[in-house]
Amino acid sequence: MISEEEARRRILEAVSPLDQRAVSVSSALDCFAAQDYFARLPLPAFDNSAMDGYAVVASSCNKGGRLRVIGEQPAGPDRKLRVGGGEAVRIFTGAPLPQGVDAILMQEDVTPEAGDFVRRRGCDLAEGQMILSRGERIRSATVALLSSQGFADVIVGSKATAAVISTGDELVKPGEELQPGQIYDSNSALLSALLQRCRVSAIAVEHCRDDRESLGDAIKRGIKNYVLIISGGVSVGEHDLVKEALRKLGADIEIWRVAIKPGKPFLFGNIGECFVFGLPGNPVSAFVTFLQFVRPAVLRMMGAKDLDLPQVPAKLAVDLTNDGDRPHYIRGKLEHGRFTPIGRQESHALFGLSQANALLRVAVGQSFKADEIVDVQIWD
Repeated sequence: MISEEEARRRILEAVSPLDQRAVSVSSALDCFAAQDYFARLPLPAFDNSAMDGYAVVASSCNKGGRLRVIGEQPAGPDRKLRVGGGEAVRIFTGAPLPQGVDAILMQEDVTPEAGDFVRRRGCDLAEGQMILSRGERIRSATVALLSSQGFADVIVGSKATAAVISTGDELVKPGEELQPGQIYDSNSALLSALLQRCRVSAIAVEHCRDDRESLGDAIKRGIKNYVLIISGGVSVGEHDLVKEALRKLGADIEIWRVAIKPGKPFLFGNIGECFVFGLPGNPVSAFVTFLQFVRPAVLRMMGAKDLDLPQVPAKLAVDLTNDGDRPHYIRGKLEHGRFTPIGRQESHALFGLSQANALLRVAVGQSFKADEIVDVQIWD
């Protein structure tokens, strides 16, 4: 059994970014940039009006004085107007400033000052300024920024595909009838949803009984993807067949069993170009090991530079101590800056997990007091 730090290091050393691809900016949302991008244009691209009003020379606007309106400048092509002392041009939001103008006068204003309501060229973004760095996730606002610079396409990391196999004679597909001793398969849905959050397509999702032949056939189908996730069957019981099935197919198993709670029966290896993750059958264990080991690996495949879950400080609601022999990830709710453990802290307790939105790692022998500030990981 190895430490979680060692397991994560080995996994990330084994995984490399996939090939790059070009996509349209409009379809690049949540992809990861594969190169740096720089501004082609300043923003704004020209001096313009921040509101509807009158373009004037501020020094010529004296109390009781009158200005002669000599024209109109709407948003759109520059009409090349020029404003002198005692003159004004009717102007609209976003319209280019006429020559000589240093202020925009609102209809209700009487004494403008130079610079009032004028957007100067490049005040938001300078030409040549970096707007997107390699490995950065492309958000909706990033899409808008790239579009403002005239980029039609963007080079991003490749899209990973994955297969999910759940194992166990006790599992039944939701919608089918349960027999005594059986439970519904929730891990397939859980892992598919977690993959979707990483923008990874779960191409194939299937369930296998505890049967060597059918498991081997399912693995052969699954390894056609970049990632294969198998839940259940990775412990040491007589019906835990995954490790044996993988070795029979020529798998190189790099990791088996990790010092983490929940989630000790964890497996990582590869068959050819496919990386295989064996996760525990209990849903909370599968959830925690996915977030700590699978998520950073698939993000790295797709070219991300930030592989960690977001961490935020929070005030702890209760005393906590880890008297066990493995680091323990406590599930809880982060609300209004306060973290409260929620539900039964056991590997099967799916309801408590469904109410949680954050994890607190408590190291072996570590204790926290109520109201102490701790760093928690958030995933939702």
